Amino acid sequence: MVGMTASEKITPKQFHDADGVDDWRVLYWGAHAFFRADSFAQGASFVAGIAELVADTRHDPDVDLRREGVAVKLITRDIRELSVHDVELARAISALASRLGLRADASQLQVVQVAVASVPSADVLPFWQAALGYVRPGERHLADPLRRGSSVFLQDEMPEDRPRRGRMHVDVAVPHDQVHARIAAMLAAGGRMADDSEAPEWWTLADAENHGVDITTWWGRESVRLEEEREP
Repeated sequence: MVGMTASEKITPKQFHDADGVDDWRVLYWGAHAFFRADSFAQGASFVAGIAELVADTRHDPDVDLRREGVAVKLITRDIRELSVHDVELARAISALASRLGLRADASQLQVVQVAVASVPSADVLPFWQAALGYVRPGERHLADPLRRGSSVFLQDEMPEDRPRRGRMHVDVAVPHDQVHARIAAMLAAGGRMADDSEAPEWWTLADAENHGVDITTWWGRESVRLEEEREP
């Protein structure tokens, strides 16, 4: 990316506008790809090749090897978002996958997060941290220290005068080019559109028992961040 240093932060749109990253999709703060393999051994060879690519960079991706293939997540850890370096590494990993005969399959990509809402005075975060054995990377976020399980987001947006009952919902981040197909599948499976006022950042759907799921993509998130940064 012309005129930018490798460690410089970029937006999801800048990542997707770059050449050579068609295999990848931004979900929340990282870029994800899944490469199908014909065998576990083929996938293992791919993982070994990725290790060689990053051996001298100290920019290690998260890699998950299964018999179906290999999932890879890229993020620049010191800024907890994407940088130019992630674009360069995405291109190199995709080229390696092509040479080894693995095939990208974006339909397998998603990130799941559990959101727990409570009144502002209820400090429930220590309970959930103890129950899950998670770490606390942010003020209201809990995460698996090895990044295996779903993260947990603690919301304190319930008004004090609301009836005291717990509220939970699931956030599902999907590729931006597959979100409408996912929504259509949920509606066809008996769900209803509960709220689309925040679209395209997220859509809230509910099942027959009114359990909510927020389907989200990176669409809309960049503009919200930039507006907040411009505020005095």
